[in-house]
Amino acid sequence: MLGRTVSHYRILDTLGTGGMGVVYKAEDIRLGRLVALKFLPGDLVKNSAALARFLREARAASALNHPHICTIYDIDEAEGQPFIAMELLEGQSLKDRIAYGPIPTAELIDIGAQVADALNAAHAKGIVHRDIKPANIFITERSQAKILDFGLAKLAEERNSSASDVVVLNESTCLANPELTATGLAVGTAPYMSPEQVRGEILDSRTDLFSFGAVLYEMASARPAFWGTTAREAMLAVSRDSPAPLSDIHPGIPSEVEQIISKALHKDRTARYQSAADLLADLRRLQSAASPPASAKRSRKSIDSLAVLPFENLSNDPGSGISQRRRY
Repeated sequence: MLGRTVSHYRILDTLGTGGMGVVYKAEDIRLGRLVALKFLPGDLVKNSAALARFLREARAASALNHPHICTIYDIDEAEGQPFIAMELLEGQSLKDRIAYGPIPTAELIDIGAQVADALNAAHAKGIVHRDIKPANIFITERSQAKILDFGLAKLAEERNSSASDVVVLNESTCLANPELTATGLAVGTAPYMSPEQVRGEILDSRTDLFSFGAVLYEMASARPAFWGTTAREAMLAVSRDSPAPLSDIHPGIPSEVEQIISKALHKDRTARYQSAADLLADLRRLQSAASPPASAKRSRKSIDSLAVLPFENLSNDPGSGISQRRRY
């Protein structure tokens, strides 16, 4: 594809590949701007379920005009192969950022508030992402968080799919990659699925809040909240186990942050945060507490007195590592 012109886009470089797409850097020769083009992999073009999910990504994301959601510009087709033109981002994924070690508390709250704001906007339009994880959150060079990949997004009013959406993946398929999303089979990524997602129940916006809780936990500790050597084990851990207390891993974490993450990770969705707006409000309250007026008394336990720097990389994710900084 390199050097070719498809539609009005000149392909310049390969940015990455994944289960649901091959992404290229390209130039929009009409508007003179750089974009990212995401093509469905060739072996999946004839897979109707994969194609439908790919197109749903474009429709769902294009309906969302938000500073913390990757912007979709266009959807087109070249020689029978559909593609999406989207905003080209410079920076790194949150997964790569976590590979350096736990994220400082103030930065964690800032990124968390940005992502919660984006989820609130998506949920308000009836869109549930269903695959929130560090690899699907991008941090730009200006420290702006962006949610990527609405390929698994589902309009909340769709009620015709439940147990058929989620399957317990084949052990032999998952041995190599416990963070597997099986195209056309599982909906979600095993260590970040909500318990109701694992059980195959009908999902609502609260599934994203559990997944986001798992992301916040990993940001604070550089360890996954739930883990297994296979996707099956990770899904069992989500259903059965409680993650290690953050205060045991990171004694300096503010209790307010730990409480927010624990509430987001409640296995009973009726006891979890009921909306992204509620989670966002708690995070913004902590942001305000981090910079009180000069005359205000500051407790040693307040958020501003407990910055996190530095910590060793505690990640036990065998796939973690620092990748190229230019991503889509």
